[in-house]
Amino acid sequence: MNNYVITINRQFGSLGRPIARKMSEMLDIEYYDRDIVDSVAKEMDLPVSVVSDEEETAKSNYFSMKFPLGNGTTAMQQDIFEAQRRIISNLADRENCIIVGRCSDYILRNHPSLIRVFIYAPKDVRFKNCVENLHMSPDHAKKMITDVDKARDAYHMHFARYLPSDFNHNDIMINSSFLGIDGTAAYLVDLVKQRLSIR
Repeated sequence: MNNYVITINRQFGSLGRPIARKMSEMLDIEYYDRDIVDSVAKEMDLPVSVVSDEEETAKSNYFSMKFPLGNGTTAMQQDIFEAQRRIISNLADRENCIIVGRCSDYILRNHPSLIRVFIYAPKDVRFKNCVENLHMSPDHAKKMITDVDKARDAYHMHFARYLPSDFNHNDIMINSSFLGIDGTAAYLVDLVKQRLSIR
């Protein structure tokens, strides 16, 4: 069997990242997210700070969620995307893995063993997660939920030409508040194993 890849897109505050981390533990495979930035920096022969500055021009820990490719020049964003595309493709060719965001579902759309997941949750639950889990102030949480979702949608539309929540481009769409982090991860792992006949 070919290497299998699980791509995860998510609404901000739906806890997609910890779910991906838990799934990687249960499946005993790697998951990739921000570490792709380190690889991009190496490939482009740039300090990590330069790539991060493109992604995080504002002095906010969550700016990279708001602007996945930064808000710099179009040329620089395109260069970063192309570097990420090569890295994501190489990861998929090399190993079983989970890749969070960064248009990986689109980049790997022709991969023979791809499972595309979209994780969402009601807005009030996401607000609670932002305040309690991410330790944001209520005002900041409200703003980030709106801004990050809008930016992620715009990013996906720009490069993939469809929204990350488009059911035509997802295999599994799940409300993370229904089962929580561990339950959602376990449910998704079970589906993956059934789909790919993994024991």
